[in-house]
Amino acid sequence: MEPPPPPPPSATGAVSLPRLPILTSDELSKKAFGPLQKRINSGADVSFFLTSRAYKELMVWIMQLNHSLIPRLSPDTARPVCFPLEPGRRGWSEPVRRLREMLRGCEELILEAPPEENKNRRFGNGACRVWHGKLGERIQGWIDGLGLVVDGGVKEELRGYFMGAWGDKGRLDYGTGHELSFLAFLGGLWKVGFFGGGEEKEGEREREVVIGVVEMYLEVVRKLITTYTLEPAGSHGVWGLDDHSFVPYIFGSAQFTKPILGSRTEATPVEGSCPGAPKPASAVDKQTVEDYRGSNMYFGAIGFIYDVKRGPFWEHSPMLFDISGIKDGWGKINKGMVKMYRAEVLGKFPVVQHFGFGGLWAWEVDPEMAGERSVHLQSQPVQNQAQSLGQGGGEGGTKAPWARGAMGGMSGGQVSMPRPMDGGVMAPTGFPGRQPGMGTPRGGIPNTGPMEQTNFPRGGGMHDRVGGNQFSVTKAPWAKD
Repeated sequence: MEPPPPPPPSATGAVSLPRLPILTSDELSKKAFGPLQKRINSGADVSFFLTSRAYKELMVWIMQLNHSLIPRLSPDTARPVCFPLEPGRRGWSEPVRRLREMLRGCEELILEAPPEENKNRRFGNGACRVWHGKLGERIQGWIDGLGLVVDGGVKEELRGYFMGAWGDKGRLDYGTGHELSFLAFLGGLWKVGFFGGGEEKEGEREREVVIGVVEMYLEVVRKLITTYTLEPAGSHGVWGLDDHSFVPYIFGSAQFTKPILGSRTEATPVEGSCPGAPKPASAVDKQTVEDYRGSNMYFGAIGFIYDVKRGPFWEHSPMLFDISGIKDGWGKINKGMVKMYRAEVLGKFPVVQHFGFGGLWAWEVDPEMAGERSVHLQSQPVQNQAQSLGQGGGEGGTKAPWARGAMGGMSGGQVSMPRPMDGGVMAPTGFPGRQPGMGTPRGGIPNTGPMEQTNFPRGGGMHDRVGGNQFSVTKAPWAKD
């Protein structure tokens, strides 16, 4: 069989994709490094952050990793080359091997800090603070063991990002802000040349970073969450994408998206799927999730949800259930996930307020970003907003980005035929919601307040919510006006 012909230039969207720079010794010597500085103290600071060099480079780093995972068309075979997770792989590059040793050490510390018996706490086991203490004792030796030829200030910043990647030892919680700190740690290592400066096969180093390091980090985090019952940090409850993580949905959807030729100048597809990839609708089928969770990050994240939550999937994870109705393939989902990440993680004060800045990720205006203004700033906290919403924290949220208006779905309406879910439970077309006064919903999700509107169209969008759950709207690429 002949390999599929390359797509026409208009379909590849050939552009020069930016990459995170590897700093030279001279460039490093001109920067000031030291303890990370907290800079984001208000919504106005988030506005500055969104025009900063740190924000721009963080997005470049995430998109660089994302692009490396897209399947490639091969001139030698009819089928595209895909990049699944490799749980049993042993032949990692030396930098990745060293990082995996660090992560293995983090996991082994759990054995030195067994959870305490405390039946009076729903979230947060105090033994996690012991774990954090032991991590603090070992981190300097681990950083030194990476063999970096940099000054102590650079190592201090890297240590700060790594320590910030495991949740808050005071609040005993974990969320996307901590996940961001780990990405910053890896990006910092990239900047100082830890992963090498040669021209390996296109995207090879970046793929190793995701498949060999990010995935292992997520596995250790999930073990921490279940061992110490860590509370979701800044969670929107059932109205959020995931209680704890976001990047596996970006990288996992990239693994299944439409193949590209493999050039760094070829843009990420915005629709379509890789031949042979499971349909997005299968992401809420428990057996299919079990089949793919070991090879795909998106399904792995949903598999963890099945591990820790009970009840119908559409009830405890309505946003992911809604996404599974997307008809335009994994490319559409990947594009929307990236846009949603910018809005709901990098654009939200409660998430980025603890992010530290220094020489690796600079708190300075980027000339190319100076004129940028984000529509997401309307949801930044203002004085007494928490009281006016009746919520603790007062942060805004994001309407399901695949929604078309308040009532319509992408397919133009509500699907009338339910299908079996969660081991035979039928998901109705009008989803029964939690009523005021019922307390905590199923699955161990914190109460997010009463809801007056509880009917959601399958594959379409969530209704505008009123009462205690007032969230601002973030339009995503798949939204239709």
